[in-house]
Amino acid sequence: MMTHLKILAWFNVVLGALGLLAGAAIFGGAMVVSDIFQYAVEDAGVPAAVLQLVALVVTTVVLVVSLPCLILGYGLINLRPWARVLGIVLAALNLLNVPFGTAVSLYAFWVLLKPETAALFRSAPAAG
Repeated sequence: MMTHLKILAWFNVVLGALGLLAGAAIFGGAMVVSDIFQYAVEDAGVPAAVLQLVALVVTTVVLVVSLPCLILGYGLINLRPWARVLGIVLAALNLLNVPFGTAVSLYAFWVLLKPETAALFRSAPAAG
């Protein structure tokens, strides 16, 4: 089961990193588009400030969803006691992240709900 935990940890790290990259791309792209609207298009239907605000909100949501995946990856690699519970909660939330989040979530349920995995977390040495 330890191998599956490490694989799940790295899946979550990759999923979180892809989310961070997507957030940066959304933010950067929206800023470029808002500059184009502001300087090139005189009669743009959407003011540049509104587009920047929407980009900021979307980027914030993507970052808030992606950062826990990175934290979970760290916790699973180091067998932190809180990582199993966080993994189950994030797996439930990531079911809506089709298709990759759903696949990782199903794998996470399979790995984290096994009795062998619970025993690994119980027998892990306390962080000190």
